[in-house]
Amino acid sequence: MKKYFKLLLILGISTTYLLSQDIKSNNEAINIAGKQRMLTQKMLKAYAMIGMNNRFGNPTLSLKESIKKFDDGINSLSSFIKDKKLKSEISTSKKLWSKAKKILEKEPSTKVAKNLQSNLYQLLLSSDNITNILIKKTKNKGNKIIDIARKERMYSQKLAGLYMLKVWGIKDAKFDDKMKETLISFKESLNKLEKYPKNTDEINKLIKNSKKAFLFFDIMSKSKSKFIPSLIYKKSLEILDNMGKVVSLYTKIEQK
Repeated sequence: MKKYFKLLLILGISTTYLLSQDIKSNNEAINIAGKQRMLTQKMLKAYAMIGMNNRFGNPTLSLKESIKKFDDGINSLSSFIKDKKLKSEISTSKKLWSKAKKILEKEPSTKVAKNLQSNLYQLLLSSDNITNILIKKTKNKGNKIIDIARKERMYSQKLAGLYMLKVWGIKDAKFDDKMKETLISFKESLNKLEKYPKNTDEINKLIKNSKKAFLFFDIMSKSKSKFIPSLIYKKSLEILDNMGKVVSLYTKIEQK
């Protein structure tokens, strides 16, 4: 199991630098930095699924691909960014990523899961700082609504990750607070997206579908019984996919 897991990761990670893309604009940089936030939580979710030996949705492949994407993203941002403040934040992200990556490349263990969760959360905050600074540097007000949709992708993975860690048996005294805070953030953002005046029928449908999928997380937070991890995993991917499409549609509307 250990050799198989490590081999899959090595095969995927070895091509990372060959896939690095050149960023040509601030908008591209914002999109990549925004995705980095989501990837921190998606990796945590996959790590916990692998630790539970739950193969639904192929979490090993998901983790491998997410590590590649994060590597690619941080290298692309590092090459593009010239601003000293942003360079400093990129340096912080790289240090955090180096620690997280070492854990992610090894067979999952409950002994290091809490440290990984903390490290990936700090990496999320660093990626969020980079995103926010880049947004402030652009004059396009439409970036605000686009980033709200981007954050919904991250919240969906964070909710799933928190739940997976709980089912895996990772003790966390602040679990309820973290879950409640994330649920509230998701709901508030969803309300803003629903009320946006430029929404098309397609966007409204995607938001509605995301709202339906989110109900499972809302119910789960109030229930004392355990939900099936594969169901939560599935619903988190539905929201991720829906919000990814919303981000693309908003981008077309706001960045013409």
